Amino acid sequence: MNVALAAAAQGPRGANPLVGAVVIGTDGAPLVTGYHRGAGTPHAEADAIAQAAAAGLDLTGTTMVVTLEPCNHCGRTGPCAQAIIDAGVADVVYAIDDPHDPAAGGAATLRAAGVRVRSGLGAVAALDLNRRWFDAVAAKRPFVTLHIAQTLDSRIAASDGTSQWISSPESLADNHALRGRIDAILVGTQTVLVDNPRLTARNPGGEPADKQPLRAVMGLRGIPGDAAVNGDDGKVLHLPTRAPREALDRLFDAGVRHLMVEGGSRIISAFLAAGLVDELIVYLAPTLLGSGTPALDDLGIGTLADAQHWDWDHASGGAVQMLGRDLRLHLRPATNTSSDSTPRSDADTAAGGN
Repeated sequence: MNVALAAAAQGPRGANPLVGAVVIGTDGAPLVTGYHRGAGTPHAEADAIAQAAAAGLDLTGTTMVVTLEPCNHCGRTGPCAQAIIDAGVADVVYAIDDPHDPAAGGAATLRAAGVRVRSGLGAVAALDLNRRWFDAVAAKRPFVTLHIAQTLDSRIAASDGTSQWISSPESLADNHALRGRIDAILVGTQTVLVDNPRLTARNPGGEPADKQPLRAVMGLRGIPGDAAVNGDDGKVLHLPTRAPREALDRLFDAGVRHLMVEGGSRIISAFLAAGLVDELIVYLAPTLLGSGTPALDDLGIGTLADAQHWDWDHASGGAVQMLGRDLRLHLRPATNTSSDSTPRSDADTAAGGN
């Protein structure tokens, strides 16, 4: 199970949980290890089974150890429970039940087919690995990744408003790769009016990527007709609200399961103050401005005892990476802190775009 958990952590956080699977032979030796590489790719169990097939391994009578209950539904990939049955696996040991209603029920399907099923091994570690994903599923909202590109002194733009480009080309490429796998990207109306961003995913050559996110603009002011964010594909959504949770509800209803929030500072701060950020990615440039637009506005914190605390996230590529001249910092909310507490009311957190 520890090997499966380590494999799971190699996958990207987002619309799906991090899942790993190890198949053990009848002699007790591990045969193959699989993990989920993101939405639309084979699940961990299917990945392990495919590796075994490619190696010419017969899985009849083997044991599969997996970090989450095998799924029981047909989404972009087939049900893992049936794939396990078809492969001839005799025993399945998994850590925790799948809380996602459309996918749950795999254990019952396996048992009905005569597969021995046990659960609970490594449950605490498995729950912690995907804690914020479970929170998002329970709340019926998208998983939220917050992205900030800033200088060493936490500025996202100079005093004259210029911000292109604070990040290195390598950081920009990393960000566009992330845009290519999210469902939607969100900014405020102020960002649209001042920066006029396209909010598209582009490949290293600057050409549009095959998969494009929905472009969401949050704020009470409308989107100008000539704004670049409108594009020509109709994939733009105006969210006439300043309340982060209301915006998430609208996006969830539109089918968004993984949202990236890019700012500006009022939008960033509103989502942080509401406790609605599940993953934080900061591109830190070795640059000083001394003045300009700060990354964050007031979070409503008046004393150190109420500070938000974050843990380094070693999943999905690691907690700290060097991209060109920049550092890429990857964090998630720490447990039992204000960042993980019940969000304040919309009235208290209505700091979004206008």
